[in-house]
Amino acid sequence: MTSPDLRSQLASLTTEAFRPDLADIDRLPTLDIARLMNGEDAGVPAAVAAQLPRIAAAIDAVAARMANGGRLIYAGAGTAGRLGVLDASECPPTFNTDPAQVVGLIAGGPSAMVTSVEGAEDSEELARQDLDALKLTAGDTVVGISASGRTPYAIGAVEHARAQGALTIGLACNEHSALAAAAEHGIEVVVGPELITGSTRLKAGTAQKIVLNMISTITMIRLGKTYGNLMVDVRASNDKLRARSRRIVALATGAGDEEIERALAASGGEVKSAILALLADVDGPTAARLLEESGGHLRAALAHAPR
Repeated sequence: MTSPDLRSQLASLTTEAFRPDLADIDRLPTLDIARLMNGEDAGVPAAVAAQLPRIAAAIDAVAARMANGGRLIYAGAGTAGRLGVLDASECPPTFNTDPAQVVGLIAGGPSAMVTSVEGAEDSEELARQDLDALKLTAGDTVVGISASGRTPYAIGAVEHARAQGALTIGLACNEHSALAAAAEHGIEVVVGPELITGSTRLKAGTAQKIVLNMISTITMIRLGKTYGNLMVDVRASNDKLRARSRRIVALATGAGDEEIERALAASGGEVKSAILALLADVDGPTAARLLEESGGHLRAALAHAPR
């Protein structure tokens, strides 16, 4: 049974607000419901845009920490936690990051990805335990994610991380949230009441996904994981990605198929090294050395390559 205080808190949240104008939505034709839902979603990018300066400041801080070996750790419960795990899990194949470099924590552990774990989101202590298990350091970043901005697990993660000297970000979808207030960088993307009352997997979830995409993607750009808009650190782990690797080298260099195959073979399949070898006309080992000396930044390596 929920307490009157909690019911009162939820009633005050924009994400939990009831829309009387949608009270008969279940009686509408399917196409009309789809149009309504699409119209609701159309407002999400504008809500994100209002927070872009805060998002950019947070990303610059994350990139600075990660450039020195820090990790990016997401922490949330329910939908918010799943979105963090999803974003983290997509970094290794996209940017060839170590799986331990970007981590998603969900209240209740891996099983909570598919089933609800009773009471997990209400435990700040569980968040502290999960971060301690990762051996959190002051060089890391913790992003607490919660649509309501009041989820104890997300707040507990941010408060514990901040006490350890780690960088903290609080991502919520309500103004004046406890989560944003607890974090060094508070981001509140206010998308308004949901089509289905309180179902924050809808607009709030979409907004959180957009912001998490920005945090991870732009951080990786800052870390030199791309060359222009090409995924030069892509991990070629299947046929599709192997074909994409060859296409990326072709787009970056204009080289022919035979040249590309030779360069990739000489670089052990590393796209970035192959591009550098072709553009700078150096061998594979030289390309690898130049990249290492340039911190993995292809443009910097090109600038320092022998002429």
